[in-house]
Amino acid sequence: QVQLVESGGGLVQAGGSLRLSCAASGSIFSINAMGWYRQAPGKQRELVARIVSGGSTNYADSVKGRFTVSRDNAKNTVYLQMNSLKPEDTFVYYCNAQVVLNGRGTWGNYWGQGTQVTVSS
Repeated sequence: QVQLVESGGGLVQAGGSLRLSCAASGSIFSINAMGWYRQAPGKQRELVARIVSGGSTNYADSVKGRFTVSRDNAKNTVYLQMNSLKPEDTFVYYCNAQVVLNGRGTWGNYWGQGTQVTVSS
């Protein structure tokens, strides 16, 4: 079993910063990719930022230059540094990981519980 636990969300004023963390635990051999998605009620989930095992990253156009995704491989943890926050960044943010479960390459896709980010004007 693999679990993803998120932390770091909260309420900030426009222009402020937050740092989200997501720690994976359980039956983990390695992690191919970790990323962050966000979703408003009744809407589709949107990719925010993603980092793969080789270090390459992808960002939504709306957050480029403001958000940075990074990882700590030894801790199986991914971070999202969010700077210059805007009210339109207000969403529930979800962590995602593609986890390799053993040395034979068995893998699965997992989601965190979600953490609320609210940006006030």
